[in-house]
Amino acid sequence: MDVEGGGSKRIFNRLGGPAQPDPNKNQKVCYHWRAGKCNRHPCPYLHRELPSPPSHGLNGTASSKRQHGFAANTDGPSGPRGRGPNNFSGGGSNTWGRSGGGGGGNRVFVRKMDKVCNYWVQGNCSYGDRCKFLHSWSTGDCVSLLTTLEGHQNVVSGIALPSGSDKLYTGSKDETVRVWDCQSGQCLGVINLGGEVGCMISEGPWIFVGIPNAVKAWNTQANSEMSLSGPVGQVYTMVVGNDLLFAGTQDGSILAWKFNTVTNCFEPAASLNGHTLAVVSLVVGANRLYSGSMDHSIRVWSLENLQCIQTLTEHTSVVMSVLCWDQFLLSSSLDKKLKIWAATQSGNLEVAYTHDEDHPLLTLCGMHDSEAKPVLLCACNDNTVRLYDLPSFSERGKIFSKQEIRAIQVGPGGLFFTGDGTGQVRVWKWLADPVATA
Repeated sequence: MDVEGGGSKRIFNRLGGPAQPDPNKNQKVCYHWRAGKCNRHPCPYLHRELPSPPSHGLNGTASSKRQHGFAANTDGPSGPRGRGPNNFSGGGSNTWGRSGGGGGGNRVFVRKMDKVCNYWVQGNCSYGDRCKFLHSWSTGDCVSLLTTLEGHQNVVSGIALPSGSDKLYTGSKDETVRVWDCQSGQCLGVINLGGEVGCMISEGPWIFVGIPNAVKAWNTQANSEMSLSGPVGQVYTMVVGNDLLFAGTQDGSILAWKFNTVTNCFEPAASLNGHTLAVVSLVVGANRLYSGSMDHSIRVWSLENLQCIQTLTEHTSVVMSVLCWDQFLLSSSLDKKLKIWAATQSGNLEVAYTHDEDHPLLTLCGMHDSEAKPVLLCACNDNTVRLYDLPSFSERGKIFSKQEIRAIQVGPGGLFFTGDGTGQVRVWKWLADPVATA
């Protein structure tokens, strides 16, 4: 892949307090400040990070190496690296929608209006702490914005973090993929594809990029690339399961490829047909492939014979996202419904619970917070991402953006990434529960 060099982007680091500790302050960092929204003057807690204990090298001197990027701290809590945003594990409970079943039931939120101040965004709000709008990109004291990566000129449609790599890859409708260094946060290069990126995933060392009429496959370890032909129109979604790469396309078909170790290339394996409009979401779980479509349906395919074994038609608009959590299937739609599906004794799926939102839903992502509790990230078209405990659906907080968030990717060590319609990629980290640590 041809990479254009340059593209360096500066990192917006938070400024700390005085170098010497204030004896009148508690030696504890304010978690409101970490979330970027402390309004106490003076605050009894520190508005800077505590210095880390010096790490000594082999020569006995303290290391001078500093982290300026967003590489994960391997000592912190982390879920399995290989678990993607569409398939994660939890507690196995079926107490859907019962408040108090999750950690969010005991939280107290101090909120202003659920809208980010436009003047604050521009850096000239004169009201300061008296402003009735938010001076923060998140609420709830559970996540912290680490940095913003800028460079894309259009919607960010895919984010990938290959296994064993120290690089982050982001794809956009501006027809480029950008490569970011996880240590410095700088853009290392830009890959021009000549077509809008519809989706992007990573599996092991491989990165797969969906563009009109093709899938690009890059091996980041072998530094090799190939182009998979067959798709008709844009490739909107991809997933790997049972040693097959599946791609949902604009014409309603799902194409499958299998890697041939002898020829060292991907070969066409099957075409799954049944949807009447574009396939926009895929997920693999319980030896099944689940596909969501613009035709308002979800189809369930057996991974053993690649035959459709059930069609779910309860949604009344485009099924934008599907996700597996333990034995449940979660689906979200532009009909403002998030449905939880469970298997009956016959093996067929039925709706076990429906969660209503005020706005159409765009994408779902499952991960674990800093205490390894399952959390659902739910992006809506009002430029927000809701953070819910599972299975209670207790709201933990919200993330705000300038435009719709279309891509969410889980990273190691409590990190996750969001990409929005302006082309911005933001790096977030889960904070320790202030209730548990108080």
